[in-house]
Amino acid sequence: MANVEMLMPKMGESIIEGTILTWLKKEGDLIEQDESVLEVATDKVDTEVPATHAGILKKILVKEGEVVAVGAPIAIIESETETVDLPKSAGQPSVSPKEELLAVAPAQTTSVISAISQEQLTSGDDRFYSPLVLSIAKEEKIGKSELASIPGTGKDGRVTKQDMLLFVRNRSERKSVITDSSKGQSAYAAPRVEMSISAQDEIMEMDRMRKMIAQRMVDSRRISAHVTSFVEADVTNIVLWRNKIKDAYKKKEGEGLTFTPFFVEAVAKAIKDFPMINISVDGEKIILRKDINIGVAVALPSGNLIVPVVRNADQLNLIGLSKKINDIANRARINKLSPDELSGGTFTLSNVGSFGNVMGTPIIMQPQVAILAVGAIQKKPAVVETPTGDVIAIRHKIFLSHSYDHRVVDGSLGGMFVRRVADYLEAFDLNTEL
Repeated sequence: MANVEMLMPKMGESIIEGTILTWLKKEGDLIEQDESVLEVATDKVDTEVPATHAGILKKILVKEGEVVAVGAPIAIIESETETVDLPKSAGQPSVSPKEELLAVAPAQTTSVISAISQEQLTSGDDRFYSPLVLSIAKEEKIGKSELASIPGTGKDGRVTKQDMLLFVRNRSERKSVITDSSKGQSAYAAPRVEMSISAQDEIMEMDRMRKMIAQRMVDSRRISAHVTSFVEADVTNIVLWRNKIKDAYKKKEGEGLTFTPFFVEAVAKAIKDFPMINISVDGEKIILRKDINIGVAVALPSGNLIVPVVRNADQLNLIGLSKKINDIANRARINKLSPDELSGGTFTLSNVGSFGNVMGTPIIMQPQVAILAVGAIQKKPAVVETPTGDVIAIRHKIFLSHSYDHRVVDGSLGGMFVRRVADYLEAFDLNTEL
């Protein structure tokens, strides 16, 4: 029998740490290779981590709620697999999860952790801070008292990278405001709204995902100058074609054909016509994205929203888009997405029509500069041009709501883009074959 270290896996190209949510196995349990052993939360998604070896879960090194760097040991598995023994000798003292974090952190981060950890001891701040958070604190010269005052949105109130960046931005803004010397108060500071609570009211704590959503939505409204343009599109051809083939499609492919693939296809085509919608802003620089990766908002059973990404959407046909969207939507609802499937989006689509809404004003997903909401399809009387003159006919109509960042997307571009999406939807060919 050999002892094997189970390490915190890399769960995405931008993920450097994760929070241990739940251990699904106990010490002494028999585990199979690739069997789920624990749940880990990152700033993008919660995911289950499988065992790297079969054997017995001999020791759990990191408690639930602890933040662990990628590559750090999290457990020891006693395995019959031929492998190298642990490098630690039996006489060495056991290493705490916090010390393990220091061991895998870069040298400069280690010095930061040591310095601020000492401050924590002297200031009475017993919260645990990840290497990334401590590195930001050093770089931004955030002292022990300021660090302790930052509200955390992570599990058990832990401070996340987003909490730090928001604090830094707000601190910079506060410094830029002229202080009223006669009152000794800053004009920037907004008083907290007082509210009364009755005995019948119920107080509920936001879950971790809702805290993240709330913070990111507020950040986006503050970062981007939101403007929304609206267009009404006639999607009668799409409705008629889908009604004609949806039963045969489900029988052939084993899954339903929704309207979302049609919208994603039209958006991808319009982005190729107007590539300056497919950009990000980095300070005073504009980054033109070559890949067209479209995020699709999915409602979870909890009521929260998650946005998995369809990568290279312009390279998929209608069937390919349908299968991809059904797959990521289904796995999103059962928490089976990987962090990489939630990152890298360059444009976002939100189908508010699935909730019976006719239109909306969506908030941009940073660092993107635009998002499109599609409303419910409604039957409406409309004037239709025919060879023998205009007639009133019943048509299937839908509102498209295009929110964009007015810092870099002017009204002409934002308006032309959403109009082009509508044009592609309206031009759908009734003779299209699967």
